[in-house]
This record gives sequence, structure tokens and C-alpha cells, in this order.
Amino acid sequence: MFLPFSRYLAFALLSIHETVCTELGTSPFNLRPFSINLSSGVRTMLNKIKTTELPHFPEYPGVGSSFGIDLNTLKSLRKEWLTSFDWGKEQDSMNQFNHFEATIEDLTIHFIHEKSSDPDAIPLLLLHGWPGSFLEFLPVIDQLVQTATTSLGKSISFDVIVPSLPGFVFSSPPPANWTVHDTARVFNTLMTDVLGYSTFAVHGTDFGVGPGYALYDEFNKTTRAAHFVFLPFYPLKPDALQALNITLSPLEKFEEQEFIQWDSSGSGYFLEQSTKPNTLGLALYDTPVGQLAWIGEKFISWSDPHAGTGGSVLDSNEILRSVSLYYLTRSFISSLYIYAQNPHGFATEYTKAHTNAPMLFSAFKYNVAFWPPALAEKVGNLVLYRNHESGGHFPGLENPSALIEDLREIGTYWTT
Repeated sequence: MFLPFSRYLAFALLSIHETVCTELGTSPFNLRPFSINLSSGVRTMLNKIKTTELPHFPEYPGVGSSFGIDLNTLKSLRKEWLTSFDWGKEQDSMNQFNHFEATIEDLTIHFIHEKSSDPDAIPLLLLHGWPGSFLEFLPVIDQLVQTATTSLGKSISFDVIVPSLPGFVFSSPPPANWTVHDTARVFNTLMTDVLGYSTFAVHGTDFGVGPGYALYDEFNKTTRAAHFVFLPFYPLKPDALQALNITLSPLEKFEEQEFIQWDSSGSGYFLEQSTKPNTLGLALYDTPVGQLAWIGEKFISWSDPHAGTGGSVLDSNEILRSVSLYYLTRSFISSLYIYAQNPHGFATEYTKAHTNAPMLFSAFKYNVAFWPPALAEKVGNLVLYRNHESGGHFPGLENPSALIEDLREIGTYWTT
């Protein structure tokens, strides 16, 4: 398989950089190219999928997906996994990007690094959450490294860096007491000491917003802009919003109800993973169909009901390759621990970040949590707020064009 020339060149330059640093004795981080090769475990995985027994009929017909993933949905995904899903093809597509590993604070940190041809490109760190991975951002990378214009006509392109959070897929599990603030410190080291950027911007979603916001708040000399689609503050319910004299538009009222529904009937996983990740992790550790039920249900219920159509790439194949990646890297247990390690990862008291750097926020109609502009203003220097009629919890997969357009607006406000 041949890489496109621009990617080959970027890959070669970073490899030369690694070699020179090693020869000069100036690289304590062991920066090295990385290629995904999990094919040896696929046959065993497929055998386990094939031999897993599921009920012939629903125990309680008619409930559909109201009490979790529907049996027929799970059976359909399982059939596709066995008959048409092609891990080799998916692995090749992942390897079209430049992957690297570095050793930081005794952790192996995996990341994608795609460079723009523009010497003035803004370094942009994209942080995924759970049950996501670097796969969430693959649909947006190619366009972000290309030169485009902001809404005000300013030229913009990015050097894109997509790490795997510690404990997720190819990044090694961190110590038991590890927090999102520790991850922020490691990622600041990655951006500045390993890759040599003096300043950069960050984007975060789901639990990736924890280290993303910590970078924005605590590492404010290097993190000079932030874009979020989630916040590390628990959303407010309607009575609390009313007490703050915050009124909502019809779209915002819909989004608030999406949060209320998640809070009342969709947050059980959050309690389990925050308190008993080992029980859940061990129960599903060697059960790919079990992980599919647990993870697949989140992808389905947290996304736009029109997922997989129009500009959305969040289809059944995307779910299967995400679950396959979790299973084949044996990272299901360690990924759950991010909840238990950060019991207050979503604060109930809103505080302002210690920075004047611009903060941008994008809301998507079917996300599981909602923050109106008045709340986003409480936690950062909000310069832009956009609300989108399509997309859900995984905008990089569900509405990549909108996410790309909003991220480019970082260029409108970028100063170092």
C-alpha cells in the first residue's frame, strides 16, 4: 500500500527528526512511527462472535430500544460483523494516516500527526471521549490540513494531532489515580517538547473535554485557543436555567429535553463506569458481542436519528470498526476507568478558566447534553457559539462539514 506523497513526505520528515534527535541524544521521548497491525487477532474475534449465543426472541417483545439495545438490532450488527465487515480494509484505511508513538512519563502515547504544507498552520489537538477513539476525527483531518478561509476571509490551515487518551486503544493504561489534569500535562508535553510547538489550539468532546479544558485553563501560555462541543460542567435543568433568567429558543428547548431524557433514563452506564468499572470490564473483556451491545447502544442512542445519511458517516460499519478496535487492543477495561478516576469530571459549580484565549463552542441538536451560550460564557472567553440542526454526540462522524467549518473559525480569533 502506498501513501499519498504529501503524507509520505510528512511521515519521512518526522522519521528523520526522530533519527537525528536519537543520534544527538536529545530525544527522551522515543518518538517513533507506528503502524496498526491487529490482523492476528481477527480470526479469534470472529470465532467468538460466531459462537456467542443470543436469545431467539426478545424476552419482552414490544419494548424496542427503550430499555437498551434492541435484540434484532444486535443480531443485525452481529450478522454484518460475520459476513461483510472487513477488518483488513478498515486497518488499511486507518494506516493511510501518519501514526506515531512517544514515551511520556512512562506512558506510551499514540497519536496521528498530519501536517499542512502551510508554514503558518495552527497546531490543533483533537481529543476524543468514550466510547470514541481517534476514529472520531478521521473524516475531518484531510480538510483541516488544507488551506481554506474563515467566515471573515482569513486564510487558515492546521497541523492536526489526534492522540489516543491514556488507556484507550494504543495508548497504555495510566496509573490508577490518573486524572484528566494528568492527561492535560502529558498532552502539553506532547505538543511542546515532543513535537516542538510553542502554542497550539485544542478541541475536546465527551471526556476528552476534561484534558481539553484543563489545557485551556491551566496551560494557558501554550494553549491559545479552544473549541468544544461538550463542557466539563454538568448541564443545568430547566428550573435552574429559569432561575438564571436564561430563555431558550425552540431548538434549544429540544436540546434541553435531549439532556433531560439522557439524565433520567440514559445515564446508568455513567454510574456503573464511575463506581464499578472492573466488574463491567471483566464481564465483557473477552466478549466482542457483549462489547458491541454496550458500546453500540451508545453510538445508536446518542446520535442523530438520521445517522449514516447525508454527510454522516456514522453507519453500522463505523460502529463495528470502533468496537473491533476496542476489542482487538484489549482496551475496554482501561477505557472505562476514566470515569472512576474522575468522579468529579463534570463539575456542578461553574468557574471561569484562567485565560484570555478565545473559546468557541458548537452545539449539535441530538447531543446528550446541552449548554446555552449564557452557560458557556461562564467558563471561558466565549467568542463564537454555533448551534446545528443535525448531528449528535459524535459530530466528527455525524456532521463533519459543520465541525470543520467551526474549527476553522479558530483562525478568526487566533493570536499567540
